[in-house]
Amino acid sequence: MRAVGPTAHKHVGGLRGVGSGEASQTISLGRIGTIGHGSGVGSGYGYGYGGGGMGKGMAANLPEPASADAYAHQDENGFRSVKVAPLSTFSVDVDTASYSNVRHFLTDGQLPPVDAVRIEELVNYFPYAYAPPTGNAPFSASTELATCPWMPTHQLLRIGIKARELDSKQRPASNLVFLVDVSGSMSSPDRLPLLKRALGLLVETLDARDHVAIVVYAGSAGTVLPSTRGDQRATILAALGRLESGGSTNGGAGIEEAYRLAQAAFTKGGSNRVVLATDGDFNVGVTSEGALVRLVEEKAKHGVYLSVLGFGRGNLKDATMEKLADRGNGNYAYIDTLQEARKVLVEQMTGTLITVAKDVKLQLELNPARVSAYRQLGYEDRQLRNEDFNDDRVDAGDIGAGHTVTALYEIVPVGVATKLATVDPLKYQTPTVATGSSELATVKIRYKPASGGPSTLSSFPVAASAGDWQQASVDWKLAASVAETGMLLRGSKNRGAATWATALELAREGRGDDPHGYRAELSTLIETARKLRALGVAVR
Repeated sequence: MRAVGPTAHKHVGGLRGVGSGEASQTISLGRIGTIGHGSGVGSGYGYGYGGGGMGKGMAANLPEPASADAYAHQDENGFRSVKVAPLSTFSVDVDTASYSNVRHFLTDGQLPPVDAVRIEELVNYFPYAYAPPTGNAPFSASTELATCPWMPTHQLLRIGIKARELDSKQRPASNLVFLVDVSGSMSSPDRLPLLKRALGLLVETLDARDHVAIVVYAGSAGTVLPSTRGDQRATILAALGRLESGGSTNGGAGIEEAYRLAQAAFTKGGSNRVVLATDGDFNVGVTSEGALVRLVEEKAKHGVYLSVLGFGRGNLKDATMEKLADRGNGNYAYIDTLQEARKVLVEQMTGTLITVAKDVKLQLELNPARVSAYRQLGYEDRQLRNEDFNDDRVDAGDIGAGHTVTALYEIVPVGVATKLATVDPLKYQTPTVATGSSELATVKIRYKPASGGPSTLSSFPVAASAGDWQQASVDWKLAASVAETGMLLRGSKNRGAATWATALELAREGRGDDPHGYRAELSTLIETARKLRALGVAVR
């Protein structure tokens, strides 16, 4: 898409940003955009080297090449009757790839595919100012309940987890293997060139305690750099700088070689991790996706985890990458700009690399005396059976140092009408009588120590009193804004009276302390999405 308006700025790579009024140029890997007070949408929204913006003008559709992006389809969670299903059980998720991928679409003047929008990843992209844990606890938990902005007769429950912070000097040594896709599909500026700079940022944070190896894969896999001490930065950066793209993709062979190196340099008590950087295309080679997943799972059981960094668009195999990261006890991030690389690999490095709690599961028990129905927003692919909560053999997500995890539930109070289908009375069981407790629900959290061992259980009640959403906390408003935006982008059938205006109002009131500008950027993205919808831009 290209923006057309009264003043055209020079452009690089075939994309043009257009603006008027107060505006300045900003470069983002081959694109020039404008920072200004525009009312149209400019496709050259620049974020990699400084801020972003929209230029005035009318947007016109240009032909787009057919996309080979692949996203897993997930039906969104619907409302459930508390009488039928009083428990909701799920695994935590700290992936953030969906947010930066959605941002990439919007800043290029396109609406994202529905399946690219995962609400829990949008919400968890942001750090929240939750109270930190006390004592030796790996994390703290809190809740907040207020009326629901898009359905005033409902309530919105926010559950927040804050992991213990670790100073960079306290972190254990890292044994890292960069597994880099150098196939032909990685040649564009937002892929291998950005990838090399992104990993370079991580290298600059390492020291003599750490070790790094580099493996590449394309037509064949090979070791570019054997395990090298982290303070040998010039050697590591030179090896990264020599990487070039070309050939087809044999991801299976590359992963096997990367795990071999990681195991050979295994650091007891440290962070042993393969960092896979790719556009996700594993379409050539003898290894099936199922075999890759089983390999990743097996290596995670032996202490070598897998984190995945996605790059580029048009060939992004999002579903495969998310699955590999999940099964490898790692996290999945999408890198669309150098600033996003800095966020993931520098600002949040300890959380990305250092686990403080393993197999973290949450279970919410709703009180039928207070709640008639509920639905969880997002986490569709993290749902667990209720009996899985107490089964330590069932794998779940891990939480890294400093991470925050947020889950949202839309609550239908008793007495509010619903359109849920009813279930016939049971013949062989006596119905349970709801008590008149003042509690809305009970939150239970089960986790294992990072060092391993049996799980620990903690639980706490949620009071039934809900204030008006306009008096809710800054963090609650931010999470509600992101969730509402996600529902609007997905065209959710459960969006109620959600509007871009309300989402924007919540985003602005939820800005709070914003040292890196992430929350301010949300408002810009909401404005962009609203204008793209108004212009009738089709979902790609």
